[in-house]
Parts: sequence; C-alpha cells; structure tokens
Amino acid sequence: MEKEQKIKVIRIITSIVLLMATYIPAIPEEIHIGLCAIAYVIIGADIVYAALRNLCKGQFLGESFLMTIATVGAFVIGEYPEAVAVMMFYQIGELFSDIAVERSRASIAALMDIRPDYANIEKEGSLTRVSPSDVPVGSIIVVKPGEKIPLDGKIISGSTTLDTAALTGESLPREVSEGDTVISGSLNLTGVLHIRTSATFGESTVAKILDLVENADTGKAKSEKFITRFARYYTPAVVAVAALLALVPPLIVGGEWLVWLNRSLIFLVISCPCALVVSVPLTFFGGIGGASRKGILVKSSNYLEMMAHIKTVVFDKTGTLTEGNFSVTAVYSQMMSEHELIELAALAESFSDHPLSASIRDACNLPLDKTRVTGYENIAGEGVMAIIDNRKVYAGNEKLMSRAGVSPQSSKKIGTIVHVAVDSVYMGHIVVSDNLKPQSAETIARLKASGVGKTIMLTGDRSDVAKDIAGKVSIDEFHAELLPIDKVRFVEALRKEHARSPIAFVGDGINDAPVIKLADIGIAMGAVGSDAAIEAADIVLMNDNPMNIVEGMMIARKTLSIVKQNIVFAIGIKLLMLLLGALGVVNMWAAVFADVGVTILAILNALRSMRVSNVLPHIGRSTSV
Repeated sequence: MEKEQKIKVIRIITSIVLLMATYIPAIPEEIHIGLCAIAYVIIGADIVYAALRNLCKGQFLGESFLMTIATVGAFVIGEYPEAVAVMMFYQIGELFSDIAVERSRASIAALMDIRPDYANIEKEGSLTRVSPSDVPVGSIIVVKPGEKIPLDGKIISGSTTLDTAALTGESLPREVSEGDTVISGSLNLTGVLHIRTSATFGESTVAKILDLVENADTGKAKSEKFITRFARYYTPAVVAVAALLALVPPLIVGGEWLVWLNRSLIFLVISCPCALVVSVPLTFFGGIGGASRKGILVKSSNYLEMMAHIKTVVFDKTGTLTEGNFSVTAVYSQMMSEHELIELAALAESFSDHPLSASIRDACNLPLDKTRVTGYENIAGEGVMAIIDNRKVYAGNEKLMSRAGVSPQSSKKIGTIVHVAVDSVYMGHIVVSDNLKPQSAETIARLKASGVGKTIMLTGDRSDVAKDIAGKVSIDEFHAELLPIDKVRFVEALRKEHARSPIAFVGDGINDAPVIKLADIGIAMGAVGSDAAIEAADIVLMNDNPMNIVEGMMIARKTLSIVKQNIVFAIGIKLLMLLLGALGVVNMWAAVFADVGVTILAILNALRSMRVSNVLPHIGRSTSV
C-alpha cells in the first residue's frame, strides 16, 4: 500500500474513534461539538481545501464543492456527527477507488516486468554487464538460463526453451535453437544462448511494448465522454434544485426553514456523481489491463469500445491468415537448369526483405556473389528488376512480365508464382507456398458466431491462391492482385458503405500500415509485424494468433456491458434517492450510505472487467451486445 493510502486509512480510523467518542453517555455538549470538529478537520480538510482551490479557479461545481457545502451546512443546523460521517464515508469510497485503480494498473504494469535490466557482453573470456541501451546492432550478447533476452536478434549458437507468456499471453514454452530469431522480453529457461543483435534497445520489441503500455488509455471512449458531458450539466442542475428546495417550500407553503435546509443538504450529498466518475474510467482501464494479460495491447479505451461494435473485419492474407513462412515448392524452368533459375532469382532478390525473396534465397542454398548485381530496382506490387552480369533480370508477377514484354507461362501448382525473365526472354517460374495458420478457419467461424456480419480478405497475391485460402477458411469475400493503394481505396469505400459501424483491418506488413491507419480499428500482428504496422495500429496482437481478435472483441463487449450496468445502476439509484431525500423520507445517514454504497458497488462491478478468462463464444451462438 502506498504512503498516501496508509495516511488516508489512519485518518479514517482516527475520525471513526473520535466520532464514536461523541456517543459516550453524559458527555458535555462543548466536548461533543469539539470532538466532531476535530474529526471533521482530520477527515475532511483536504476536501475543503480542494473546494476552495477550485473555487478560486472558477471551478465551483465539482464533487469537493458539493461535499463541502453539504457538510458545512450540516454543522450550521447542528447535525455534527452527520457532517463528519459524510466526509468519512466519502473518503472510504475514495480509498476503495484508489485500491481498485492500483489493482487495475498493476495488471497492466505487470508487463513492465519484461524490461531487461542488463545485457551480457563477452570480453576477454568473461561476461560484462552493460545497459541494453548501450549495445549496438550486430553485437554478440550472452543470455544465461533465468535471464531475460534484452534485445531482438538471431541465435548464433545454443538452444533453449523460452517463456514468452509476458509478451504473448501464451503459457506454452517455445523451443528455439541456432538460426532462430528471438525477441526481447522473453525469459530464457534452460540453455545458454549467444545472440547477434538485430536492433538497438530503443527499436526492440520490449521497448515498443513498454511504450504502448505506458501510453495506453490516452483517448476517451464515448461512454467516458458521456459521463464528462453528463457531469457538466448534472452538477449545476442539482445545486440549483437544492437551492430551490431550501427556499421555495418555506416561502410558498410556510414550512420550517431548518427542515427544508436539511433536506436540501441531504439532496446535495446524494447528488455527488462519484459512482459514475470513478467506475466508468476504471472499467475501461480494467478491460485494457485484462486484455494485456492475454497479449492484446489496446492503445486507448475508445478503441476498446469500438471493438465491441465491429460488424466487418478485413484481413490481409500473408502473415495474418497464413504463417508468412514461405518455401519454394516447385520450379519450372526453360532454357536453363532449375538450379540456374533459382540462383538467378536469388541474386535478383538479394537486396529485398520480402518473405518471398528470403524463401528463394534459402532455396538457392549457395553463397550469393552480390558483386554480380550492378543495378537494382524494387517495383511496388510487381517484383524486382536487377542488372546481373550485364543482363536485365526481372523476377516477379505477371504485371512485371508485362512490363518486361514477355508472356509468362501458367503454373500447374497453386501458390505464389515468381516469374523470371532475362533481357525480355522468359526463363521460367518458381512456385512459393505459404501455410495457413491453424487458428485461421476457427477465427472466421467464431467471428461469425459473435455477430460479425462480413469477413473480407485483401491480398496482392494471385486470384487462384486467394481463392484457395478463402475457401479453406470460409471467408465471405476476397479481392486479389491488389497494390497497397488498391487496399486503401477498398477500405475507404467500405467505410463509406458501413458508416454506422466500425471497420476493422488486420495486417502485419509494412505495406499494410496505410490501411491499418485508415481503418476505424487497425489491428497489427505484433510478434512478426513490421514496425510501421505496429506504430499505425490501434490494437496489437503480440502472439500473432488471429483468434485474439475474437477474444479482444469479447473482452471489449464484456467491458462495455459493465460500463452500461454501472451507468444505469448509478443513475437509477441516484434519481430514486434524490426523490426520497427531497420528500424527507431519508435522513443524512441514509444519504451517505446511498452515495458511498453505490460508488463501492459500482467499483466492485468495474473490477470484473479485469477477469477475462473463458470469454470466447461457442461456435453457432451469437454473443453480440
């Protein structure tokens, strides 16, 4: 417990003891008033100070102002214990709120434990600990069992089991060995690893995650904005009604001034909107925290709320519905051997970071002499053109072949086809295939069971490949052979067509970043996704499992359901108690319990948003809100 909370607990206990002392039989009136005054100062001085400070700023209609005028008024009419009780129970409610927020924040802050404290650099046969931020790209670091991997990189020697639960939400350890890529923040469980770093600490996975977490919840959801607007009109309205309640009845019907003043003060105490002001943001905060434990990073509460209303989900294909791990599955050559065709394509692709290029280089399985390449051009959406041994080599799709002035051969096998032409002469093609993610088909089925009306796949791949994937996952609609700008235009048109419900786009590549940014909700695959896609996204899936989209929707819907429950419950009870207070049915004690009780119940209900296990729907049963 933090120091401020401990002090608040001591103040509450002290005020309770002093308040109980006022009920000692035959205590003199002066001592009774004195004990109440001391208790009031101990428990309420900070509230009165906040009211006066806000008053000087022109902000005189906040909670502290309502509490101050209600309790000072109670002192004026001689209701001393009630004045202390109002402040005391208000502080108890605030304490519950602080503890709840701290608990919710802890669920998000648990991710901070992935921050590595040091990196081991081997120097002269011994290990030296340095700050991860001081390790340049390309350095060799050593990670021993029980240590966190401090920087992204590739294993150059060693094998081990990694615990990635803090990053991805997956409890199953992951086996890695020489040649595998590892991400910072993972916990090394068994073996010693030598890793060649591929990024500085500032650009590493762990740093990006921490930045997302630390800057989460910077945008307000519509429900939170409603509460802000509601309080702006509600607070002055209840102050005006309380004033009328104190003045009008005595003037019109001749009632006793003290009776109606007491009722107006009770009215003010009941009117405090603590339950709404505290519970609604807390619920969204808890939902974001619960999602983070599942490896779903939500950048702000407004995206969490929008996710609850998704009716259309648009997917990229490669790396989103498929593994993104390409391999050469067939080679069809003419005028040269298959090996020569692969070597020529590998040289042409030697400067490209595209997964297709990497798969062709891997299939070559020979060292590439890049000095043979004297010119290179990447043609977006088509392929590459390179000058190799003074010959112009084209490697790419049919559009590139048209640019080269050749007619490509049709392929007998379904897959991504890389055609190769040399000096406007067609040389053959290479078939590269990508495996479907095992969760993709079930993801689409569960989305439909959850009330999503339409699922769409966009890809730059060939139509036959797109049709094959779409059929396997039962996606509603697909569009193939698209350039990045075509995807942007498609999503723009889709947003106009479905203006009343948010459109989600899920992607992972750098060419997906503009579409992710354009969509109402941009979702990026975080583990293998490009930096640009993750930065542009509103939601990041750290384990690259498309099923997390469904789980994120269910968390969002559960969170929003709790928000609605709290709003209806708090406003309903407030209106009832305000009516009873105005009629004189309830006294100051009942008003206090009504205010604080509703706040505490709303807070406890809000904490349910952090418990997000077993939220996935059963296929065939709609769980939409």
